[in-house]
Amino acid sequence: MASEDLRAISADWLKSLEVASSTADAVSFVSHFLSDGWFRDLLCFSWNHRTLSGLEKIRGFLLEVVDGKSRLEYSSLRDFKIDDHTINAPSPFKLQGIEGVQGAFTFSITNPAALGRGFFRLTQDADGKWKALTLFTNMQDLVGYEEPFVDQHGLYEDRKITWEEDVDAKFRAIEVDPTVLIVGGGQSGLMCAARLRMLGIRALIIEKNARVGNSWRQRYPNLTLHTPAYQSSILYSPYPTNFPKYIPKGKLADFLESYAINQELCIWLSSTMISTPIYDSSSARWTVEVQHGDQKVILNPKHLVLATGSGSPHIPTWNGMDEFQGALYHSDFHKDAEQFRDKRVVVVGAGNASGDICQDFIAHGAAEVTLVQRSATYVVSSAAMEKTRFKPLYPNSTPIEELDFRSNSMPLAFLLQLTNIGGIQHMKMLDKELHDGLRKAGFNLTWELSPGSGEVGLEAFLFSRAGSGTMLDIGCGKLIVEGRVKVKQGQDISHFDKDGITFKDGSRLSADAIVLATGNEPIMKNTRALLGNEITDRLLPPEVWGLDSEGELNQIYRPSGHPGLWFAVGPFGTARFLSKHLGLQILAQELGIA
Repeated sequence: MASEDLRAISADWLKSLEVASSTADAVSFVSHFLSDGWFRDLLCFSWNHRTLSGLEKIRGFLLEVVDGKSRLEYSSLRDFKIDDHTINAPSPFKLQGIEGVQGAFTFSITNPAALGRGFFRLTQDADGKWKALTLFTNMQDLVGYEEPFVDQHGLYEDRKITWEEDVDAKFRAIEVDPTVLIVGGGQSGLMCAARLRMLGIRALIIEKNARVGNSWRQRYPNLTLHTPAYQSSILYSPYPTNFPKYIPKGKLADFLESYAINQELCIWLSSTMISTPIYDSSSARWTVEVQHGDQKVILNPKHLVLATGSGSPHIPTWNGMDEFQGALYHSDFHKDAEQFRDKRVVVVGAGNASGDICQDFIAHGAAEVTLVQRSATYVVSSAAMEKTRFKPLYPNSTPIEELDFRSNSMPLAFLLQLTNIGGIQHMKMLDKELHDGLRKAGFNLTWELSPGSGEVGLEAFLFSRAGSGTMLDIGCGKLIVEGRVKVKQGQDISHFDKDGITFKDGSRLSADAIVLATGNEPIMKNTRALLGNEITDRLLPPEVWGLDSEGELNQIYRPSGHPGLWFAVGPFGTARFLSKHLGLQILAQELGIA
């Protein structure tokens, strides 16, 4: 189809949708969707993240009453214009056999006064009419408070102040009265602080480690990112073009440290909360006691952002663990495989950390490495992921912001449907040789979240379990297939003794070292330890992360259920995109318009 035809189809549909929106005609607005169409809205029609599927649910959402008006009338989206000037201009698309026209558009929002950007995927219904398979509406900026493309800071015409003095003065103002206190200085906390700074919001980070990046720097030695550098880039600051494709953890840690400096982020290192924060609903402020170096400081931010990453190590208990005479530790504390050269090592677990650590032991000459698999694992090779996910969705030559926008325009629940329909079999085909070899070596594979629940794609494991039960294979699979890493099925561990592990069938594994690659505790458990029961009990169930009933991520960069409390966790791309939405919600509350 010619580009002018694609644009004409898009323009006709968009013009008709604008009429329905500006006249608050919900029936007409909904008629622009397929009967099984999807609508994802981030902050345009509510101060939340919402996904609706099917005409009845979409109509019901738009007709909900806000200040005596329907959402459609209250928000009153207008001024729809096709975005012809980016890679998201009208173009053809094909998804699991569904073909049509896709493209981005801009619009204005009346209440609140804001600018938005949308994305549509149109296909023809049975009558040949173009209807929306998906529609995404996304708040971009509040009018008058737009995020600048360039920081104007740096020019001082009267020469009465230097850049260093200006930064120092801003830091002092933040430290005296932070609007936002961010707990955790990993990539999510740093990107949130950088975004808030550009929106003019005072944000202070407290980080327990002595250096920015230590949350990566202190992890096991051979750790690298399992996603390509381009996809894992940092907000405002792409990696240098000569960086490794898969960045080693130390190099990433150093980059994060430089990022904090270059983005002028106010950070207190070696600092932790030392008592349970208290929220005063009358002042809408927190009281937070912080140990900052050798000082105890009381802070009263309006907003508390928990960017503390995954939960603490999950360490199962078995009888006799205290009797084992070798080294026994969780994978989070794996540091030195060399000390176990010519030794027998057992790694309990069969996910990413287990795979990396088994490789580390093999590389450092362990005499025998055995992986204990307690449940079946979803395994996909990095080559298959690159071919089906990384390169198609994130080509190197395209601005990351445009790719993030298009990627997030897809309702997550619909994405899961698409990957389940055809993606699973394609991935299996690409990895057939690897999977056959793993099975032959006694390694159990699965594509189900639970036995009998039906096969799903990798995304379902990521959204539902934060990746638990998966292995993005970067080399351990080959070691298993070759027999260099042995596999022991271990659903039935009986007990430990001084020499190793005994299983309920009487079989044993002798070991000089046992590493528990058993994952991390749920984030909510970590939250309860930080905030106490009274606050945690007010949070939206069931957990931080995972998908809610509509298919949006629970509590991430959206209302948590407790005023002034936010969660910023997840992969690099999540923080890169949704940090803006967190900033907009906080800014709107500060302006009194949320």
